[in-house]
Amino acid sequence: MKRNYYIVALIMLTFFVISFLTNVIGALNPAFIQGFSLSLTLAAFLPFAFFIAYGLVSIPTGMLLEKYKEKKIMIAGFVVAFIGSLLLAMIHNYLSAIISLFLIGCGMAMLQVVINPLLRTSGGEEHYAFNSVLAQLIFGAASFISPMVYSYFAQNLHGQTSGLLGLFTHIVPADLPWISLYWIFAVISLAMIIVIRVSRFPKVELKADETAGPWQTHVMLFKKRTVILFFIAMICYVGTEQGIGNWISKFLETYHHYDPQTKGADTVGYFWGFMTIGGIVGLLLLKIFDSRKVLIAFTIAALVCLSAAFFGSGPVALIAFPAVGFFASVMYPIIFSLALNSIDEHHGSFAGIMVTGIIGGAIVPLIIGGLGDALGLRTGMFFLYGTLGYILSVGFWAKPLITNQTVFNKKEAVA
Repeated sequence: MKRNYYIVALIMLTFFVISFLTNVIGALNPAFIQGFSLSLTLAAFLPFAFFIAYGLVSIPTGMLLEKYKEKKIMIAGFVVAFIGSLLLAMIHNYLSAIISLFLIGCGMAMLQVVINPLLRTSGGEEHYAFNSVLAQLIFGAASFISPMVYSYFAQNLHGQTSGLLGLFTHIVPADLPWISLYWIFAVISLAMIIVIRVSRFPKVELKADETAGPWQTHVMLFKKRTVILFFIAMICYVGTEQGIGNWISKFLETYHHYDPQTKGADTVGYFWGFMTIGGIVGLLLLKIFDSRKVLIAFTIAALVCLSAAFFGSGPVALIAFPAVGFFASVMYPIIFSLALNSIDEHHGSFAGIMVTGIIGGAIVPLIIGGLGDALGLRTGMFFLYGTLGYILSVGFWAKPLITNQTVFNKKEAVA
């Protein structure tokens, strides 16, 4: 089959946009709190609204995909994201922010379900591993860039009379400069709708065990202890990632008095940037060591760095939080691969269940916010010791049917 490199490029662009719209929420958290006079618990409902959409939309989208195909689902995803972005850009209150982030989350979940099998078909199965890694690097780059864009607009928006900044001056409230980002998100979503509409998509043929499967299959899988354990692991991973990313800036402001529009936003960007670098290092290590050993070593290192961030000085925290991102980088791919390699059927349905575990990004920041209001933000973030502890346990109890191929077990893995 002829490879469609245009579609591969379009998918890479889509990964960039998903990350750009998703991982700026943490940098914006102090701005939401100040702009809408929120408690930590109310602020935590914002990422909750975004990530709960994954739990509600992922599996149904996988089922709809077989009927409506990739192009229509991708357009629908960006239409929903456009509506959500435009809502908050035009109506500036807490309720519109909740609805906006929920709609954007729905759109991003729809896109995530589509683009992975589409990438396999367009780029070729033999290049899928490489293209997947490239996509994650692009995803990480966007996560690094988006907080920097927020910081730039927050510092330079008002007082400008010409150019793009001058245009925003007339439509963005002076006390809410970060609203400009949601106008940008709306324009990006609209542009993506147009690009996808005029693009020709290849026909994607899913293998039997890659299809989403009926509800009965999902119910059957949830009766398996292994499925439940890995589902909890995915909740813990995404909860850890978002629990740190969403509260870094507020933590630095509360305990070290760093400006959330500069140092706070920059540190959030470095957290995601270091996660990208760690992913590259992790790939090399997975060619040498068993993935479970890599997971154990990196999780212990993440726990050490998290403790340094909690109890160290301001300058130490500025380094330690991004370092946690570096060591968290391998957790998602290792947990996901261990999970799929631990059962011998219904991989498509199981993958849908694992993606649904992204609701951890809704649950854990909310728990931290509630504990933070009652006991203080630092104490609330101690909950992350529990999620990382569970991830650490995966390295000990996982029993995959197929282990990752290394330079030392090549013959065994091939056999």
